[in-house]
Amino acid sequence: MTEQKTYQGADWNGQSGEYWVANQARLDAMFAVFGQAAIEAAAPATGERVLDVGCGAGASSLALAARVGAGGHVLGVDISEPLIGRARELAPQDTPVLFQVADASNAELPEGAFDMLFSRFGVMFFDDPTGAFTHMRRALRPGGRVAFICWRGVAENDWVRLPMGAIQGIVPLTAPPDPEAPGPFSFADRGRVTRILTAAGFTDVTFAPFDVSIPFGEGETRDAAIDDAVRMAFEGGPLSLVLAQQSDDIRTQASAAVRAAFAGLPGERSVMIDGAAWIVTARNPAASAC
Repeated sequence: MTEQKTYQGADWNGQSGEYWVANQARLDAMFAVFGQAAIEAAAPATGERVLDVGCGAGASSLALAARVGAGGHVLGVDISEPLIGRARELAPQDTPVLFQVADASNAELPEGAFDMLFSRFGVMFFDDPTGAFTHMRRALRPGGRVAFICWRGVAENDWVRLPMGAIQGIVPLTAPPDPEAPGPFSFADRGRVTRILTAAGFTDVTFAPFDVSIPFGEGETRDAAIDDAVRMAFEGGPLSLVLAQQSDDIRTQASAAVRAAFAGLPGERSVMIDGAAWIVTARNPAASAC
């Protein structure tokens, strides 16, 4: 196991996983519009079998299960035990979905068993994305398809752009991360994603931009909503990692700066932020080379 995989596993079974479980209802509500857009692009049909990669607490898997119906099946996989545990709690007993703690990049998956590979923000964290998609493609039937949604660049996504921009000059600068290192924005470059999917054996790769305004903080008053947005930024995402080892004084300064940045956004009982993603589709060739 590589250092990166070790980190991802520890993080999603630790801080990030715990943060998502604690805030599951509102985070899933916030990202629901992205998942729904990707599902519409995927067009799951009654009776189809779907592999949901990086399923988290299962919101996308349950939405897919509603589309494929009792004659279909959805397998949701995620490396986070806390999130899979939450998914199992939320799933009604009669839903055609199964949740499994697994790394889709190397999990034992039945060959040719699925009609579709789907993901809502779950495919950007692979240490070897080409190898991961090559492995997952073997689980698709010939002619099967891929549909996933992934973030575009940092500059287009307020949930990172605003707080990280606000702390410049307060927190000592660090070297910018490798844009291709596993992380939320590693699939921002459509050229790179095309190369990954093509090298993995997929064809007909398409991209559709998806832009939407979403509520990041909420409260009974405008000030309460802004305070809530600051709390969310400090507890999850890149800002929490950058500030983890900083002094209380630095964190206080950063909090004030981030609050000022969120205060400039619209919203009354929420703070509305801009989100920007790609909806990516591709196909497994009918004459599979697997």
